[in-house]
This record gives sequence, structure tokens and C-alpha cells, in this order.
Amino acid sequence: MYSNSGYLHGADIEIEDTVHPLSVTSCGVYRLIHQPVMHTLRAEGRRDYQLLYISSGNACFCLDEERKEIPAGHMVLYRPGERQEYYYYPEASPEVYWVHFSGCEVLQILDKIGFSVTQVLFCGLSFHYPELFRQIILELQLKRPCFEKLLCLHLHHIFTEIHRSQLEISVDKYRNLEDMETAVHFFNEFYTQDISIEEYARNRHMSVSWFIRCFKQYMGMTPMQYITSIRINKAKELLKNTNYSVQEISSLSGYENPLYFSRIFHKQTGSSPSRYRRESAFSHPAGTGRPIL
Repeated sequence: MYSNSGYLHGADIEIEDTVHPLSVTSCGVYRLIHQPVMHTLRAEGRRDYQLLYISSGNACFCLDEERKEIPAGHMVLYRPGERQEYYYYPEASPEVYWVHFSGCEVLQILDKIGFSVTQVLFCGLSFHYPELFRQIILELQLKRPCFEKLLCLHLHHIFTEIHRSQLEISVDKYRNLEDMETAVHFFNEFYTQDISIEEYARNRHMSVSWFIRCFKQYMGMTPMQYITSIRINKAKELLKNTNYSVQEISSLSGYENPLYFSRIFHKQTGSSPSRYRRESAFSHPAGTGRPIL
């Protein structure tokens, strides 16, 4: 598991701040690679708020006494005192950013940006969210002058991006959200197969051009770009954590032609698969066995 986090007081301390408008106490990211499962249970919740962003893959949350798979592009909010239970499974390739915060104006802020009647919001896949979370993590780790003000500014920026995403989602888009979420689940499950976007749309009685246009509105990229991102992320994990050959990884990532796979990988990452593996070995040394999954 890859983990990177920062804490205001050097440890995960729950704080209920009733004085300041907004305060950030901790922030981090988890990327599950080869553990069987990561299970978090806080039966009594916490004293502060927690916001989680699924940036890739999907994660399983127990909400309203029901287990729900939440795909990439969604934010999940836990309020103080709310039971927290969620699972990360390696086969779902989850990458999840999280932040704990408190403050006397938090409730009004959350109501304004769309969390007044829901615990889960679709906000889309955007590089802005991970970058802002990483900025918060870094400020918590370095604690340079004025860092606490910057923590609040970065979190306000996240809130503003969420608010913008909700304003841009019209009533018609909400009606089609289920179709797009179904497509995301399908692509994440069957990315190793030869997926035809045209066939997928026709089988579900959708216009191909309409489906591509709506998918791009929701995910910020076309269906094929999304499938490519899933495949390349999987290939990167295999290159880092297994001793499979590039040809084997090509097949496991959904590319039967290793040369084509290498060209796509280089285009997406700026590096060949072999070079990526060598460079990753310094910080993610592979074991001596075949797969490390």
C-alpha cells in the first residue's frame, strides 16, 4: 500500500474547532496495491469532518446500512459522530485522498456546495483535486510560516471546485448519471477485453455520439481515453510490483500487441515500460517471486 499523509499536531488527533471558521488537521492519500483488503471502521465516527475523494478505481462504503461501490470522480463526506465504515480492495485499484477538518462555518459551507441532502457527490475526474490534496499534505508536513492559512485556502479551493461541478451539472445530466456510472463500472471490470465503444452504446440503446459526449462531460475525457488510463495505470502497477515481462504485462493490461502497448505507454507516461520499471525499482523494489499482487 502506498500512503502519504500530514498531520497538524504530528499525529491523527481529532479536534472539534468551534472558534475558527475553518481548520484543517490532517490529510493524506492511500493507494492499495497488493494487500487483500483495507478496512476502516469507526463505529462512533469522529469529532471532526472527513472528506474523501476517489481519484481512481472504486471503493466500497457502508452508507445507510447498505454497501455501495463508489467509483472514481466522487466525493464522500462524513460528519461528526457519523459511523464510518469503508473498504479498499486491490482488484478495484483504488486511490483515495482524504482530509479531516473542523470549524464554526463548516456546516454552512458544506450546505452551500451541495452536501445539504446527500453524503456522496459526483464531482468528476480532475487533476485539480489531487493537486490540491497534495498541497495540503505538503503544507502539513513542512509547516512553513503561514501554513495554516494556506491549508484553509487549499481546502476552500477544493470546496469551490466541488461547488462549480454541481452548478455545471444540469437536471438533464442528472437523469443520465446512472448510464455514465454504469459505463465506468463496465470499463473498470472489462478493460482487458477488446471494448468497442460503438457496440457498447448500441447494446444499451444509446446514440454513439451522445454517449461519447455525455461521458466526456462527466469524466472529463472520452470513453477510450478513460479505458486507456485504466490500462496504463494497471500496467504501471504491474511494472512496479511484479516480475512479469513487458509482453506479459501488455496482455494483462488489455494489449495483445506488445509493440503497440509500448508506444501507448510511452505516449501516456513519457517513458518506455522497461525504463519505467528501472526507475520505479529505486523506490518500489520488486520481490524475487513472480507476481507481488
